[in-house]
Amino acid sequence: MEKKIGNLFKGDKGIWTVFLFLCLISIVEVFSASSTLTYKTHNYLSPLIYHLGMILVGVVVAIVTLNIPCRYFKLITPLMLLITYATLLWVLVWGESINGANRVIQLPGFTFQPSEIAKGTMVLTAAQILSAMQRDDDSGADPVAMKYVLFLVVPATLLIGLENLSTAVLLFGVIFTMMFLARVPLKQMGKLTGVLVLLAGMFLGLVFWMAKLDKEGQELELAEQNGQTEQVVKVDKKDKSAWDKLTHRFWTWKNRIAGKEDKNVPAEEYKVTDKNFQVTHANLAIATSGIIGKGPGNSVERDYLPQAFSDFIYAIIIEEMGLFGAVAVVFLYVILLFRTARIAGRCENNFPAFLAMGLTLLLVYQAIINMCVAVDFGIVTGQPLPLVSKGGTSTIVNCAYIGVILSVSRSAKRKEKTE
Repeated sequence: MEKKIGNLFKGDKGIWTVFLFLCLISIVEVFSASSTLTYKTHNYLSPLIYHLGMILVGVVVAIVTLNIPCRYFKLITPLMLLITYATLLWVLVWGESINGANRVIQLPGFTFQPSEIAKGTMVLTAAQILSAMQRDDDSGADPVAMKYVLFLVVPATLLIGLENLSTAVLLFGVIFTMMFLARVPLKQMGKLTGVLVLLAGMFLGLVFWMAKLDKEGQELELAEQNGQTEQVVKVDKKDKSAWDKLTHRFWTWKNRIAGKEDKNVPAEEYKVTDKNFQVTHANLAIATSGIIGKGPGNSVERDYLPQAFSDFIYAIIIEEMGLFGAVAVVFLYVILLFRTARIAGRCENNFPAFLAMGLTLLLVYQAIINMCVAVDFGIVTGQPLPLVSKGGTSTIVNCAYIGVILSVSRSAKRKEKTE
């Protein structure tokens, strides 16, 4: 019996331990944090059953994926690129809106987020290019490798960024790190960094400028309703419909970027508004947690946080499990990163090493972003805590990432035995 279980859970035991602990934390905390969903459905078991089903499907996906030899992942790259670009274009035109942005595709019986598939596809693509273009003298990647990577990754990143900027930034950050690990010439990396800094500055200026025009358009509508048509503004009302379609996300980005402006307001003058509502209640959850927390299921702020089971689940974990729980969750992601780095170091070929590290960086970077937002150390982005937050597509895809990492660990282990 033990042998059969061992054959089922093949691969690195450390990765499996981290994965199963995160799944266990996810089941407990999502059930606790789903009070708003329970209120809407009038069934306290419904959110738990749904999430438990997603976790079980994810574990099955991980087991199936880890049994696929790593060399076969190369073969599906062209197909995954085709699916990625087709679905990213589809969601922009016919996608369903979530939180004011077209992010999901509605299919009979379920929805899925193309950006989740795109992240893994871009990492797979970059790993294949960077591994294939390593120079024979072991001095790193050929200078032309960066051009090929950017040619395939940048368009996908732009398509994602139109509706989900934080995911686009996350993805490009991972690809940038992969190029650094693949030893793309530092001169090229320096030039790319300079271009990125310049583009970031231009983007910030554009966001605030277009958000200002959008606000003036709103003021025009209000003025016309009050009969004050003599007011002069820069945006013509008749063009506002087309303008909104082009710039509807700029106002959101501007509010998030400028969301820290009330930091120095005295406590007695502080007001909870729509802009700081989630952050305020996340801060309250953390401030009232203590060392050991209130205990699983005893959160108070879950009833006020609309995304307690997703974007702000780390705040609920801290409230219920205290400082020990917060550190434990961070420690699990740290173990995941270092175990994968050790596995990558044992790989005989560059492709599985780059692929495993890229997928792990996706999970770890996203976890860092989510936790920073939850403790009010970053801009609200809407990034869930991977393998912990409630999700559909994201849960299953993240489990598939774990399966790929475990598949790489199996090949690395075989190499270690032959040495």
